[in-house]
Amino acid sequence: MRNELMEMLQSRTDEMIEIRRYLHENPELSFKEEKTAQYIIDFYKEKDVEVQSNVGNGYGIIVTIKGGKPGKNIGLRADFDALPIVEETDVTFKSKNEGVMHACGHDGHTAYLLVLADCLIQLKAEIPGTIKIIHQHAEEVPPGGAKSIVESGVIDDLDNIFGIHLLPMDSAGVVGYHAGYSFNGRAYLKLKIQGRGGHGSSPHLANDAIVAGAHFVTAAQTIISRRLSPFDIGVITIGSFDGKGTFNIIKDSVELEGDIRYMTVETKEKIEKEVKRLVKGLEEEFGVTCDFTYTNDYPPLYNDPDLTGKVAEFLKNAKDKDIKEVMEFPAMPPSEDFAYYAEKIPSCFFYIACTPKGVEKPYFNHNPKFDIDEDALLVAAKAVGYVVCGYYELD
Repeated sequence: MRNELMEMLQSRTDEMIEIRRYLHENPELSFKEEKTAQYIIDFYKEKDVEVQSNVGNGYGIIVTIKGGKPGKNIGLRADFDALPIVEETDVTFKSKNEGVMHACGHDGHTAYLLVLADCLIQLKAEIPGTIKIIHQHAEEVPPGGAKSIVESGVIDDLDNIFGIHLLPMDSAGVVGYHAGYSFNGRAYLKLKIQGRGGHGSSPHLANDAIVAGAHFVTAAQTIISRRLSPFDIGVITIGSFDGKGTFNIIKDSVELEGDIRYMTVETKEKIEKEVKRLVKGLEEEFGVTCDFTYTNDYPPLYNDPDLTGKVAEFLKNAKDKDIKEVMEFPAMPPSEDFAYYAEKIPSCFFYIACTPKGVEKPYFNHNPKFDIDEDALLVAAKAVGYVVCGYYELD
């Protein structure tokens, strides 16, 4: 079956590229992917599978491929939402939706998985188990789609879940893996500080919210430098400080927004505790009142070490001309809501290199000039195909 699957995928390379380009031209934002979801549903029409739509808190789709023999159940996941970015690439299939772009590779994720799923459907009689194809909406915007799909119960019967991400870390043909904590978790904070406005000449009659806000920005960094172990990873970014006013007027209120990243659950809990303690102290020290919101968005993504080791072994033993190198990648600073699957079910999320040919310094994901080498689509399909065959011990 393994050779037959790879030959099928090879013969449908052009189709993967065509699907990817169609999706790239027609991107939709998180929780608004109605047409994209319908495109995916239409792809499975008249195929011998069960299709569940509107799964979770949006347009999630679960396609169940029941194998011809009993065995373990696995999930294969790809996301399909785009970003609010004005595209600046020169490709002929540039986004037709102004201000919306597939700048993270989700078009490629969906393209490879659609074709791989169709090939697995045709070969399902030989599969000892059930494969659920998870076409997930809204990865980019919290609370995301993964959490709601997990909560829906539709994947409770899965033993393991696999997913990939296109990353311009190397040339097409390189596949990366990382065991243990692999992507940062993420939290969001919003803080409104209410003081008392006044004239710049008489600060003693006012209570300057900007001074309190500036103290918070500086003090928050000491959480990282003085509250975390040097061996822990954490980042606090205050990305918005809305204190605009008039030069000689003391502001009565300011509003801040921030982004928090961490690599372990323990670090997450430590940062949250310290940020909340800082806000409480701000009220006491400056005599202000604080309206504070702290939301944990995505947890750290933990790749099951044993499963990840098997994935690496399957790929290294593939001996395929299109998979040129399998190597350990570093942990990644961004966040990924695949982490919600991995929290519940032992999972492996690995990486498909996609740096465009001839490019030494590629634009990374979320850049308006982000692009991929489309050869990576076949690499992705084959890599996940080899994982499926290795998992089920299919020769």
